[in-house]
Amino acid sequence: MADTTLSEEALRYKIESNIPYRAECGSASKDKEYERCVLDLLFPENRKGFNTVLWFHGGGLTGGEKYIPEGLKQSGLAVAAANYRLSPMVKCAECLEDAAAAAAWVFSKIESFGGNTGKIFIAGHSAGAYLANMLTLDKTWLKKYGIDANKFAGSIPLSGHTITHFSVRAESGIPALKPSIDSLAPLYHVRGDAPPMLLITGDREKELFGRYEENAYFLRMLRLNGHQDSTLYELQGYGHDMVEPAIRPMKEFLTRISPFC
Repeated sequence: MADTTLSEEALRYKIESNIPYRAECGSASKDKEYERCVLDLLFPENRKGFNTVLWFHGGGLTGGEKYIPEGLKQSGLAVAAANYRLSPMVKCAECLEDAAAAAAWVFSKIESFGGNTGKIFIAGHSAGAYLANMLTLDKTWLKKYGIDANKFAGSIPLSGHTITHFSVRAESGIPALKPSIDSLAPLYHVRGDAPPMLLITGDREKELFGRYEENAYFLRMLRLNGHQDSTLYELQGYGHDMVEPAIRPMKEFLTRISPFC
């Protein structure tokens, strides 16, 4: 068994790339449609019981590519960075289906890499944060896989939509600056028994489309619904591109909820 007391300097990391997380990804008849349904997994191969962060990239649900944030590398944890199908080739709801399939893969496979299913966090930036919010709050996406969304140790959405995503609205002909809250809005699903949540945005004067204000209202509604562990950070001086400055509070949250082995 690996030594769980190893220092960060003594840890050895391994990455496995382009792992299919949907059965359809291996189907010759559907490869083209599902070719983005893959993830990269970085993990410490000589540590057991580590925390895992499932990370979704941004890009408005219409673009972007999986990546592992620099600040989360060499941090004693695992990061599963997932791609997902994109609009307009698919409906935005299918992006959510892919995100749920990626989460189900992590829950079913992470122990085989040395991880702990009780220490899985979900996170993402922008559109990726929207996916993380929806999977955390709307239990129907993971119920298909027999997984209770409350099994997430915590949720860390970075500059995420909490109203209906603008690409979802575009599918219905709703302008980007016309706000809407429906069943595809995280706000619609706020509940007091959700996992701990750390909301992080950039500076309200530099952020995209009032993203800070959305999250401030989101926080208020979580708390009014009885949520006991939710926090909002506003990163002063940073705009929408604020992933790396957000790493420090992310790590503080991770270690508070689930101290690293």
